[in-house]
Amino acid sequence: MQEPFVGSTRLRLAGLALHAYTASGTVLALLIVIAAIDGDAVRALWLGLAALVIDGTDGMLARRLRVKETIPWFDGAMLDNIVDYLTYAFAPIVLLWTGDYLPNGAWGAVLAALPLLASSYQFCRVDAKTDDHFFLGFPSYWNVVAFYVVVLSLSPFTTGVILVVCSVLVFIPVKYVYPSRTKAFRTMNLITTAIWLASYAVLLTQMPDPNAIVVAVSLAYLLYYGVLSLYLTFWVPRRKVA
Repeated sequence: MQEPFVGSTRLRLAGLALHAYTASGTVLALLIVIAAIDGDAVRALWLGLAALVIDGTDGMLARRLRVKETIPWFDGAMLDNIVDYLTYAFAPIVLLWTGDYLPNGAWGAVLAALPLLASSYQFCRVDAKTDDHFFLGFPSYWNVVAFYVVVLSLSPFTTGVILVVCSVLVFIPVKYVYPSRTKAFRTMNLITTAIWLASYAVLLTQMPDPNAIVVAVSLAYLLYYGVLSLYLTFWVPRRKVA
């Protein structure tokens, strides 16, 4: 019988440090909310970018450090979900609400509640991340929605329509690409995601007058991501059956 992997003390300490790295996202969520209340949307989005970088790297590091085996008593996946809900859903919606990017009154409150409720459902689904490394249903990228609402100065009506559509998409079983883990086109996914993150930073430095070319590059990534997700969900399985 093979002995379970335990690892060195140094490896376990590295794993604990990694969990702290992931948990720092909760602090970033708080700082995003504070920036939103202060009326500084650009600062909030810079903090959101930091949260994206942490979320995009902690999983890879966790697998390399084998934290599930060295620290089996700590649920890193649950921590990741808590952090993601705060940074991807709760804080961005606070930003939209406090920045007057939503309609006034009851309608605005309803529109703010929809993504929070939809994401609460999604984060509790055991199949939200599929065995072949996709997100099932719109993966609660409300931070990305908030980014474009601010950068493109979208109207409250347009923002409301986007929130409703994306909330509905949470419940539709399209398999969305998990950029760092989906095997299909993985190299291209990593390259294009890196370009998108760079364009995110460049656009923030250009606020309040973002360059149209950089905006187009940024939006091109969304088109690539959406088309590839639909292709891998519907076209590839059909070809395999045929």
